[in-house]
Amino acid sequence: MDERTRLRLDVAYDGTAFSGWAAQPERRTVAGVLAETLDLVLGQGVATGLTVAGRTDAGVHASGQVCHLDLRTDVWRAYEGRLLRRLARLLPTDVRVRGMREVPATFDARFSATFRRYEYRVTDAPWGCDPLRRHEVLAWPRPLDLDRLATAAAGLVGEHDFAAYCRRKENATTLREVTRLDWRRDGDGTLVATVQADAFCQAMVRSLVGAMLVAGDGRRPVQWPADLLARRERASEVTVAPAHGLTLVAVGYPDDPVEYARRAEATRRLRVPR
Repeated sequence: MDERTRLRLDVAYDGTAFSGWAAQPERRTVAGVLAETLDLVLGQGVATGLTVAGRTDAGVHASGQVCHLDLRTDVWRAYEGRLLRRLARLLPTDVRVRGMREVPATFDARFSATFRRYEYRVTDAPWGCDPLRRHEVLAWPRPLDLDRLATAAAGLVGEHDFAAYCRRKENATTLREVTRLDWRRDGDGTLVATVQADAFCQAMVRSLVGAMLVAGDGRRPVQWPADLLARRERASEVTVAPAHGLTLVAVGYPDDPVEYARRAEATRRLRVPR
């Protein structure tokens, strides 16, 4: 069997014109564009096993996405010093491979991850969003109180069943551990929510943001987002915040490569309530 090398790719993209990460027939997706460009450079089907840390939805951006793929080692050695620049010339301008390096075969971009971190940006400026940032910042029509947002966020931190905030999938758990959830207001007035967890279920981050925003503008009590955690099915009254305000900014992995396989094995185990 030909010797193969596993590569880690660090990827950034503007999700505006993509139908999400995952390849879909007759739709423009990040995985589809990346695979097509790799085929163009290396040959059809030479790069295999493209696996991503987190499948982002249509319209969601990334500055810190991670994926892995496998190449025959002889192909990698032939292209090692120039593949990154070749991709830069051929990829469309709304997706970039920012880094590429060899990793152990036990590295799994999805299952070896210890956390995913997202940021969601909102402006409550009375005149709306800066036109140059309209693809990454949500314009909110009501004033938002930072203290109310912070209080609402605090009640969602920890390990909970987030069924009220998830699109349930058959045989999948909605138990997640949110290790960080906080808000800040940047110097330009933009409000930024930082959300970090071991993993997220579909639409979870945007649902959390949607619930916190209506608490932040005073239309719901600040404890309302946390109260919804008692539900065991999706809360229909929670509005999912628009995709364009959300960016995947970082994915974490064990510091010691020896731990990649152990982490992947632990992640694959079905989460069950304690």
